Amino acid sequence: MTKNRLQVFWTICLAFLLLVGGCTPSKTTIEPVQSEAKQNNKQVSELAISNEPKQSESDRNKQQMTEVTKDETKGELKVHYIDVGQGASQLIIGSSGKTILIDAGNNDKATLVVNYLKKQGVSKIDILIGTHPDADHVGGLDAVIDNFEIGKIYMPKVQSNTKTFEDVLLAIQRKGLKVATAKAGLTLDWEMDTNVQMIAPVEQYSDTNEMSAVIHLSYGQTSFLFMGDAESKSEQDMISSKVNLRSDVLLVGHHGSNSSSSQAFLDAVKPSYAVIQVGKSNNYGHPTAEVLKRLLDRGIKTYRTDDQGNIIFTTNGKDILVKYDNGITVPIKGEIAPTSTNNPSSVKSSEVPKKQEDNVVYNNCSEVRAAGKAPIKRGDPGYSNKLDRDNDGVGCE
Repeated sequence: MTKNRLQVFWTICLAFLLLVGGCTPSKTTIEPVQSEAKQNNKQVSELAISNEPKQSESDRNKQQMTEVTKDETKGELKVHYIDVGQGASQLIIGSSGKTILIDAGNNDKATLVVNYLKKQGVSKIDILIGTHPDADHVGGLDAVIDNFEIGKIYMPKVQSNTKTFEDVLLAIQRKGLKVATAKAGLTLDWEMDTNVQMIAPVEQYSDTNEMSAVIHLSYGQTSFLFMGDAESKSEQDMISSKVNLRSDVLLVGHHGSNSSSSQAFLDAVKPSYAVIQVGKSNNYGHPTAEVLKRLLDRGIKTYRTDDQGNIIFTTNGKDILVKYDNGITVPIKGEIAPTSTNNPSSVKSSEVPKKQEDNVVYNNCSEVRAAGKAPIKRGDPGYSNKLDRDNDGVGCE
């Protein structure tokens, strides 16, 4: 970078990271969090990472009890897993229209994310979360900040000396925004009928992936877990913290890498459904066969953006509906009324005559996936040997 740009970069880093000890021009680094007393003595100009207001233990417990008992939902909550290729981005729209955006894909997906948000009628991001500094997660954040009104921003106390991260800091600076520290133990102020907890990072780690902000959201009787790139160490610390991990829908950590989704963590979360945000024919081998097997062995129905494009979950707090880019709408929990009733796959499970289920025939795996039945197991309606090429009893994995 030029001398002037280098000076700008150093200025931004110093302003943003006085609380973590500054930047180095070599590799991505993480500095230990300073004690609260020392932090309070620091004067952070332009960009500041602010801690949440302190609460007493009794106030915190009282608040958590109030949040957890939010069973009276007032409408629908939607979770969009946006297809950004080999990256991640999730848009959550609450019952009153408030929004949370978690990550925004890589730099080359910035326009895609901005256009997707506008198509959903979004004009303000009430809570913006950059899970960690990797480009495939925060690359599009600067464009989002530039194009939308922003409420609050959360990022973990970790820095990177990349141009991508610099662009995010500059966008934050241009709007005069501040960054709140993403860490375990926070309850995010959002929709009145929704409980949003930040449950990681629990500790300070030397790996940026382990520093990922992890979000647990519950709406009525339904729940979602958003993992960023959190790996096995962070997973174990979340288990040890005794935080509530149980979730209906799990965003699989680190795009399905072997370093995440440990068996112990999956057993603690007990998801019924999983989403993997991953690019077609990516160079990382994501998702790995080992992770897919862990999901399959536990009977976890898995959706993938490389197969199904944008994936949208809708819940009324009791039932869950999933819709893919190809227009298929399938009730996956309960009997929530589908948005489209002229699609055979939108019929409530209780309305499908048993004889019709027994006579299901799939000509290929594309039809199986379109019906939301992949992977299909021996004994399931529509299973046939031609769908099970390796003859292991499971077709269309």
